Amino acid sequence: MTTRLYTHPIYLEHLTPTGHPERPDRLRAIAQALQDERFDALDRKESPPGDPDAILLAHPLSYREKVEAAIPTEGLVRIDADTSASPKSWEAALTAIGAATAAVDDVFSGAADNVFVASRPPGHHAERETAMGFCLFNNAAIAARHAQRKHGAERVAIVDWDVHHGNGTQDIFWHDPSVLYCSTHQMPLYPGTGDRHETGAGNIVNAPLAAGDEGEAFKDAMRTRVLSAIDAFKPDLIIISAGFDAHHRDPLAEINLVEDDFDWATGELLERAGRFCSNRLVSLLEGGYDLQGLATSTAAHVSRLMKG
Repeated sequence: MTTRLYTHPIYLEHLTPTGHPERPDRLRAIAQALQDERFDALDRKESPPGDPDAILLAHPLSYREKVEAAIPTEGLVRIDADTSASPKSWEAALTAIGAATAAVDDVFSGAADNVFVASRPPGHHAERETAMGFCLFNNAAIAARHAQRKHGAERVAIVDWDVHHGNGTQDIFWHDPSVLYCSTHQMPLYPGTGDRHETGAGNIVNAPLAAGDEGEAFKDAMRTRVLSAIDAFKPDLIIISAGFDAHHRDPLAEINLVEDDFDWATGELLERAGRFCSNRLVSLLEGGYDLQGLATSTAAHVSRLMKG
């Protein structure tokens, strides 16, 4: 089982205000965790540059131009109350897209069985025409569309276990039954979407959790809502929006998962990738704001990816 890792120093140059939870130290913590000898076999690659036209797979040209025009030449600007940009944010966001699309290419070409992309800014809150929730562009949505356009994937499943609902991904694929979007997340919580009754074209599967829920509730939601939907959908590719802020240490939510829960969920999705789509699985980093919880959870996730 070949697992590839994409990351890049430019991600550290997307700056946020002092005290902001989505900060460069997140990737430093992940990088340190992945230096352990158990990751010696990880196929490490520098993220390639992204094509600005790839943004148009999930967002209109007017939105791309709006974000690019908002990037400052110095200092920081606020895109919305939570989301900021610095002079290198455009390059960082493009490189995150480059890594996401390269990861899709890798799993379709056989260069890797699965890929983990450690990038920032994250993406799953970015709606078709709105930046929000620390996100500028929706990396998972762009990756899914890239798989369809370049590789002829007929059915793509996106599984989002970030503790915050991926309203952006849901928005982009609301009317599109060729993409299955499944999300576990805390409700009520930012951004306020993700009710079980939000079903789109029958392709949206929300499995909300309550504050205080632990691993068993998460596993039950995965089994009864998410995994069963994937089994019925039979995807050609599985994409994970891999947020680790449902970890019990995380300061932004109240779900109490541990590293073994992420290991278990990864294993369940790998089993389905093997069954339905020749092992093709791409995992994209989303949230996770306690550095220790993020590092150990990511390590558990990547270790499981490597074991297959």
